Amino acid sequence: MSIIDKDPAEAIDLIKAGFESAGYICDRHIATSIYLSQKLDKPILVEGPPGVGKTELAKAASELLGAPMIRLQCYEGLDESKALYEWKYGKQLLYTQILKEKLGDLLEDAVGLDESMDKLHQFGDSFYSEKFLEARPLLQALKSDVKTVLLIDEIDKSDHEFEAYLLEILSDYQISVPEIGTIKAKTKPLVFLTSNNTREMSDALKRRCLHLYIPFPDTELERRIIKTRVPELDENLRNQIVSFVQQLRTQDLKKLPAVSETIDWARTLLLLHAEQLDADMVRNTLNMLLKFEEDIENTNSDVPKFVAIAHKETR
Repeated sequence: MSIIDKDPAEAIDLIKAGFESAGYICDRHIATSIYLSQKLDKPILVEGPPGVGKTELAKAASELLGAPMIRLQCYEGLDESKALYEWKYGKQLLYTQILKEKLGDLLEDAVGLDESMDKLHQFGDSFYSEKFLEARPLLQALKSDVKTVLLIDEIDKSDHEFEAYLLEILSDYQISVPEIGTIKAKTKPLVFLTSNNTREMSDALKRRCLHLYIPFPDTELERRIIKTRVPELDENLRNQIVSFVQQLRTQDLKKLPAVSETIDWARTLLLLHAEQLDADMVRNTLNMLLKFEEDIENTNSDVPKFVAIAHKETR
């Protein structure tokens, strides 16, 4: 019996535990969304600030389910030839040349135009067939014989027109190829769409998905994440790091430090053999947390205060 076939409460607990064993610390809300997505066969639209673990969630689900992950990275101008399919034009031209050379043999016994046409119709029209179809990530996921995790990453970076290509896949797990017809999924993939909220998704896309918002973690959750990702780090230093980062997120910055930056900073301080935070070390490594020089300059004067509070909170 698979996890999702168990009692809902037990299944959600197992999913949460499974993610943690894969190194992804999540709350019950996220585990419940994964369970419902599987039971209802609905994609998940995961929104939230950059760096809070949206892409990592899909990777953890792939590991938990033992399902290969197929990833489509979205960008402005992405179209169906890069995301869905395109025709193998070179092979089609070769096929046309071979057909031309064999045409005389095929029609050798035909008498008159009507009989010639009848003979031609006896042969399948292979020019537009799956033999000449180059599957891109979306079609690869539908044609897979095994269950896959399909990650459509940063969907908000794509154009509105591209969303229209996705609607059929998200609702019916199929695509329509005009020259061939409808290609249905052999095994329905688990679909994740991630968005950094740089633009609003269409109502049509949202209706087809479960919505999951992942915010910046609170203090306790972030401590657990750092403990899992950087287990060698001393507990006292770990708590000071999280306290400092939590204070930074209350500031008016162009880009608030995400969980991924907290992990990088923790690894940096471990590499530098830091035993506790001090103002000079923080200033020297602040670029691991803040990605704009303006943010670094505006924060420098507050570093001693934030360090002192971090020490006080972790005593």
